[in-house]
Amino acid sequence: MRRVNLNAPEFDHDQSRERYRWRGARVAQAIGADQIGASLYELPDGQHTYPYHLHHGTEEWLLVVAGAPVLRTPDGEQTLREGDVVCFPAGPAGAHQVTGPGTVLILSATWRPEVIEYPDSGKVGARPGGTFRAADGVDYWYGE
Repeated sequence: MRRVNLNAPEFDHDQSRERYRWRGARVAQAIGADQIGASLYELPDGQHTYPYHLHHGTEEWLLVVAGAPVLRTPDGEQTLREGDVVCFPAGPAGAHQVTGPGTVLILSATWRPEVIEYPDSGKVGARPGGTFRAADGVDYWYGE
């Protein structure tokens, strides 16, 4: 059995892009999971995990480990507190973005393929695949 202590994680990845500065621990990978993804994010004040997005095929959960992160959803913004758990269902109702300060654990199924939509920037991500501008979409019969 492998384990990770969320109060003393071994951070194994960093993000340093402006507005997205955080340290993370790939919890699922560390414990040998392959059906459920889990990552721990330590977010400084005002920094985001990822852009506002939604998953079309995957449900995600968020657990606040420490701090008071701000959660943005289609219903607006709210400040969370330690111990809060939130579910982001697949589809538009599950759109979300997390902003520090705080430490959060995000869990999700590891479905592939997956489609992720970024409403603020008009992008669509396909996994596996890549990220594309939705405005470049073509008719189904294009090129046929």
